[in-house]
Amino acid sequence: MASDAPLHQRPYEPPPGSVTVTLIRHGASAPVVPGRRQPMLDGQGNPPLDPIGVEQAERTAEALCRPDRHPFEAIYCSTMVRTQQTAEPLAQRTGLTPVVLADLREVYLGDLEGGLLREAVATGDPIFEQTMRAERWDTIPGAESEEAFSERLARGLAVAVEGRVDQRVALVVHGGVIARMLADLTGASNFAFKGADNASVSEFVLLEDGRRWLRSYNIRYW
Repeated sequence: MASDAPLHQRPYEPPPGSVTVTLIRHGASAPVVPGRRQPMLDGQGNPPLDPIGVEQAERTAEALCRPDRHPFEAIYCSTMVRTQQTAEPLAQRTGLTPVVLADLREVYLGDLEGGLLREAVATGDPIFEQTMRAERWDTIPGAESEEAFSERLARGLAVAVEGRVDQRVALVVHGGVIARMLADLTGASNFAFKGADNASVSEFVLLEDGRRWLRSYNIRYW
C-alpha cells in the first residue's frame, strides 16, 4: 500500500562501491623574484607556501572537516613542499598521515622550470602564448609531454584509490595536475580545467562499473 507521507528531497550520497576523490590545489606559493630561480627538487621548482597560502590551506581544511561532510580515509600529496605544507592542516584535523606519491608532482616545464614560467606569463613570452594556443605543455622546449603526464597521473591515482571502496580520499596536488586529471575524466580539451584557484577543491567519483562522475570544480573556502 502506498504511503501518503511527504517525500522530501535527499542530499547526495556516493553510490555503493564507489570511491570519492577530492582534489585540493596547494595554497599560494612564494612569489617569484625576476632573475632568481626558485628552490629546486629533482629539476622542478619547489617553492614553499607564501603566508597567504598557509592561511588558504587552513581555511580549506577547516571547511572540508565540518561535521556534515563525509570524512577522509586517506590523504596523498606530491613530493613538492607546497603540497605537503597544504596537507598539514588537513592531517592535523583528521589524524591521518599524508602519503607522498611522486607520480602526483606537477608537469615538468623544461626550459621554463624554476619560476621562469611566471616570468614568461608576465612578459608575454611567445613560447607561453604558443603553449596556450596549442593547449600542450610540451610546446615548451624540454617539457614533459601531455601523454607522459597523463600516464603517470593515472598511475598515481590508481595507487591512491586501490582498496578504497566506499571511501573518500584527498589528493593535495597542483594546478596542472587537476587540469590534466579532469580533462582525462571528462574528455575535455587539455586546458579546459586549467586555472584552478590556490587551495580550491574539485571532486569526482569513481564508480565500480567504470563510470566517472565530476561532482565539483574550483570551490574556494577562503
